[in-house]
Amino acid sequence: MKFCVLFCSVICGLPLIASATPNEQGQQAITSQLQPLASKALVLDIKNAGNTLVAVGERGHILRLAATGNWQQVLTPSRNLLTRVTFVDAVNGWAVGHDATVMHSDDAGATWQLQYRSEELARPLMDVYFHDAQQGLAVGAYGLFLRTQDGGKHWQREFHDELLNADDAQYLQQLKTDDPQAYQQESDSILPHFNRLLPLSDGRLLLVGEMGLVAVSNDMGVHWQRLMFPYEGSLFAAKEYNGKVYVGGLRGNLFASDLSLQSWQSITLPQKTTINGITQVAGQLWLVGNSGVIIHLDADNQAQLVRQLKGENLLALAVAPKGGLWLAGTKGLQPITLE
Repeated sequence: MKFCVLFCSVICGLPLIASATPNEQGQQAITSQLQPLASKALVLDIKNAGNTLVAVGERGHILRLAATGNWQQVLTPSRNLLTRVTFVDAVNGWAVGHDATVMHSDDAGATWQLQYRSEELARPLMDVYFHDAQQGLAVGAYGLFLRTQDGGKHWQREFHDELLNADDAQYLQQLKTDDPQAYQQESDSILPHFNRLLPLSDGRLLLVGEMGLVAVSNDMGVHWQRLMFPYEGSLFAAKEYNGKVYVGGLRGNLFASDLSLQSWQSITLPQKTTINGITQVAGQLWLVGNSGVIIHLDADNQAQLVRQLKGENLLALAVAPKGGLWLAGTKGLQPITLE
């Protein structure tokens, strides 16, 4: 599968509308297992939740940073690998992952409830974004796109053909006329992977993904405009910083544009390794990626390799509310000091 290649590159080097809840799917939640070394296993994302940090990773693991500075695993209603977590306020958060899993917490990540899962889809969600406690989106492999307007009690699947490239759009339109059954089958897998959602300061929403996909929406993802972009590979990270938008991905490809999103400039990095995360720390921009790279980007977009952790890939960097930095990656969670 195309997604297997994409996922390994990170970890290793509307028609078609449906609505469902866990009960409607007839699925029972499988509780995660508490593991003493969960904080040392694969962790893909970390986010702030009130006065703590919450991290997600393999086997449905979710961990919270305790006041003692140690990570404590909490039980979750899933054993699926979790890819992303977000909090819209100090208590309400959502985690997403494989089998289109969506879970919700209303107590800053201390407990979790399963909202959606589809083993039939057999594809992962890669990011989740909530505009407020009611309106949210979750996106993933092969154009998987879910929307909720009631805090995740119900999720609707959408198909956005405006995100197809020109050749695929023409092919699908012809197929719709010639073979409606084949059209339905192709529609389910023809879109590129959606990897990251980024809310912009002007209210727009940015989406990046496979095959150089960069798109923008003015209406919370109801309609999208696919943008011209100078790179045709996969993109995994996006960040707005100091009046610019940064997008990074495979083989150290990093680009920046002003908020017009019309003129993308390539930024040379010290190593050609995949960029998985872009984070602002103390008013400065930092990148983390495969081969354990930690890269600092200055105000002139000059990049410097500050640290390299051999034998691991880094997925995320987060600042704890009470100070301190934490890395997430293939070797779990670890504190880091950046100078």
